[in-house]
Amino acid sequence: MTSRKSETLASSLISGINMAMAQLVDIWDSIGIMEEQRVERMLTVKKHIEDLLRDMITEEESLRHRIKSSIVISQKQLEAICEEMKEGPYKLEEGQTILQTEKNLRYRLEALQKEKNDRLRDLKALQLEDEELCVQLCSTPYYVPSNTVPSYEQLKALREHIQDLTAERRSRLAVFTALRKDIALLASEMGHDPETSLEREAVSDDPDVFLLTHDNIKALQLLVGQLGVKKGSLILTRDKLKERAMSLWSRLDCPEKDGGFPLDTQGTLTNDISRWQNEVDRLEELQKARLEDVIEKARLELMDMWDKCLFGPEQREAFNCYFCDVNYTEELLLLHDAELVKLKEYQEKARPLLEALEKWEKNWALFQDFERKASDPSRFSNRGGALLKETKERTKVQKMLPKLEEEMKGAVDAWEKSQGSAFLVRGLKLMDYISVQREEYKQQKDKEKNERMTKKTENTPFKTPTKRPPTGASGATPNKTRKQTPNQTVLRSASVSTLSSASSTYLSVPSGKPPVGSGKKNKIETSLRTPLQVFNCTAEQIPGITYSDFTSELSKKASQEAVLNSTVLLDVEKGN
Repeated sequence: MTSRKSETLASSLISGINMAMAQLVDIWDSIGIMEEQRVERMLTVKKHIEDLLRDMITEEESLRHRIKSSIVISQKQLEAICEEMKEGPYKLEEGQTILQTEKNLRYRLEALQKEKNDRLRDLKALQLEDEELCVQLCSTPYYVPSNTVPSYEQLKALREHIQDLTAERRSRLAVFTALRKDIALLASEMGHDPETSLEREAVSDDPDVFLLTHDNIKALQLLVGQLGVKKGSLILTRDKLKERAMSLWSRLDCPEKDGGFPLDTQGTLTNDISRWQNEVDRLEELQKARLEDVIEKARLELMDMWDKCLFGPEQREAFNCYFCDVNYTEELLLLHDAELVKLKEYQEKARPLLEALEKWEKNWALFQDFERKASDPSRFSNRGGALLKETKERTKVQKMLPKLEEEMKGAVDAWEKSQGSAFLVRGLKLMDYISVQREEYKQQKDKEKNERMTKKTENTPFKTPTKRPPTGASGATPNKTRKQTPNQTVLRSASVSTLSSASSTYLSVPSGKPPVGSGKKNKIETSLRTPLQVFNCTAEQIPGITYSDFTSELSKKASQEAVLNSTVLLDVEKGN
């Protein structure tokens, strides 16, 4: 279509020139211009037309040259910017005119230039934000080579880096805010003023003054820990002063302990310590004027602490020289106070063992109570399930005692290993103390049993044995169902009495010295010896006895040769 238009225009141009020349010829004819002049004029027209066309051709040729030059320049610029932006080379489409090629190159170059400017602008904004965050967090900025156009991947990575820094800053800011509150609260509670630049920056009203670095955060955490330790130390000091003041109030019978002196105030710890220190100083001055009464009250406190710590006479003997001293001086009072402090520290360290022993003693008392109830026949006549409940409780106590003893044994071993000294209970080692308790209970049971059997034997009427009449004299047949004669009954009762008296004699003889008598009597007495009777009451001669050995020994039936039992009494009654 375009080709036809240009051809039509060319034909019309030629027709126009021909028509113009025809009109010129007509004009020349009418004027009467001769041929020579007519040729001259036609040459002038031709030259004019040729010059005009030549100028036009020159201009168009120049335009074509400029377009080609622009194409070359655009291609070079496009190659440079593509390389700078890490883009692939731009490929020209085939079959295009130079004008279309130049236009396409120009558009692509403008698009890439705009994209380059956008990337550089984004990079600059992101780098400013990154630098600000890095300054606050003291971290390294994201590296982008200078004088280069960043790629989309680099911009994306930079944005992600900024997001991570923003999240880290938010996290550190939350930690900093919490630490700042803790520091302010601790300082307020203690009455503490900032001493270092770090403390001043932490409590400053301008949060931007403090850099949220890892080192600064760790320093703040360490500062909070130090302030917490300092607060604990101040609380301990205040409590010691408070305890000291209350102890002095109790010793001196001061009215301040009843409300004259404010115990709890809303002041800082420093103020509280100063207030309690002044009160302690005042009371100590008052104490100096009343040393005798104060020392006597301190001795009462010592006796109470000795009882609480279960100290034996030997443990108390170390302080006896000061305890009995009647020269009342401040030095003597200080010794009593130091001993009280030492006892309180010992009580605190030994609290788990003392509590465990108290628990064992309660269960041991329950066990003895159940044993007493077990010998009471009236307990079978109760109603409402009390007997079943008692049986369950007794089984529970029997299981609890060996478990507690095993736990205490392990705890005592750990104590002695850590403290380097034995754990004594009323002068005895713990397991020896438990063995003594069992032995005393066993002896008490044996004593009660012997008393009960002796009383029954004494109440049994004695009958003189008679001879059995001859069979032929009376004609009566002896009773075949009778298995023992009165003489046998008498002999057996006498044997029982002998054994009982032998047992009592043996128990009264010191350990290691057999009683004087016949060989047969010594043999009987040796057979009466039980494992629980061979022990003395001294700690050195008491071996360790487990609870299971103790209960099995307690429940074991004695032989007829050793102890009088219910079977023998039954035979005696049948004989009577």
